Amino acid sequence: MSEIKETEEQTEPKQADEKNNGKPKKKKRTKLEKWFRTLKRLYYTVGRIVLPIKRLGHTEKFDDRAYLYVGNHLHVLDVVPVALSLSKPVHYMCKRELTDKKIGRWFTKKCECIVVNRDGTDVRAVMQAMKYLKNGESVCCFPEGTRNKTNEIFLPFKSGAAALAIKTRTPIVMMMQCKKIRLFRKNYFYYSDPFEFSEYYGKKMTDEDIKEADEKLRQRMLEEYYRLDEILKNKKKKKKCK
Repeated sequence: MSEIKETEEQTEPKQADEKNNGKPKKKKRTKLEKWFRTLKRLYYTVGRIVLPIKRLGHTEKFDDRAYLYVGNHLHVLDVVPVALSLSKPVHYMCKRELTDKKIGRWFTKKCECIVVNRDGTDVRAVMQAMKYLKNGESVCCFPEGTRNKTNEIFLPFKSGAAALAIKTRTPIVMMMQCKKIRLFRKNYFYYSDPFEFSEYYGKKMTDEDIKEADEKLRQRMLEEYYRLDEILKNKKKKKKCK
């Protein structure tokens, strides 16, 4: 009897496969996945003419797990190169002011953005970002908190990005730019290799630890910024030599 039962159990998956013509059952796309797919189709048919983007550094897709994207923020369209660097959707952390108008409210809701109070006291937003990361979904935030309209390389950082990566044990990907996005011109974005603040894992974080991790993140971003700047200068020199 045990042999018969074992044989029946072995044949059940096979019978199920035969019903599906031997093909694995496809995972049903979520509304967010469908929406991002639509936006990407729109970009590759029309948008890339208006906003050409050239990826430098790590040019492979970041699809193997969840990542926390951080970058400097110069233009409202900085969200586009982030979305193009992976096949899956990404949740953006955005300022609450974007939801003041109807169109902004509709778009942030459609993209399932994480709406944040810029004073740094929005615990609900942090918890939501942690939930997404732990569920294997990527999150993007700009540590400056708003667009940089000054001549400084970075604005003062809002604390939180480094701690978010540490608490969820998520690798960070830095996306840097040296010049503000220009329409109908090639725009260069540099993507770093993923890295982790593993030295803080399992450690009870103090205020000093958080400040230290924030400063490490800022220094790493500066390094990548200068790396991109050097690449662009070399490209310019080569063009002059031709």
